[in-house]
Amino acid sequence: MTRAVHDLGGQPAGPIELAEHERTFFDQRVDAMMRILAHPEHGYYTVDAMRRAIESLSGDQYFELGYYERWVRAIRQLVIEKRLISEDELNRKLTALKMARRLA
Repeated sequence: MTRAVHDLGGQPAGPIELAEHERTFFDQRVDAMMRILAHPEHGYYTVDAMRRAIESLSGDQYFELGYYERWVRAIRQLVIEKRLISEDELNRKLTALKMARRLA
């Protein structure tokens, strides 16, 4: 049986950071998006689907990304899976935002 990337039980993983930290504006926005999209009454996917998407990241992605960055990748995957937006449409919007940011 092979372990999934997130299954670190019993493996050396280095020190655990126990200090509390303030959530950034980015963290708060990502959390809000997840709560809206996975709302139990009118959401588009479940928290279990979110977990599946996070756990399906490659090992490199899983360990290089921060906690909420993993959430963003999972949200992206799920909104495309659920056909809330196409990958092409999402890429066009992201490109437009990047260009607008450069001009600002």
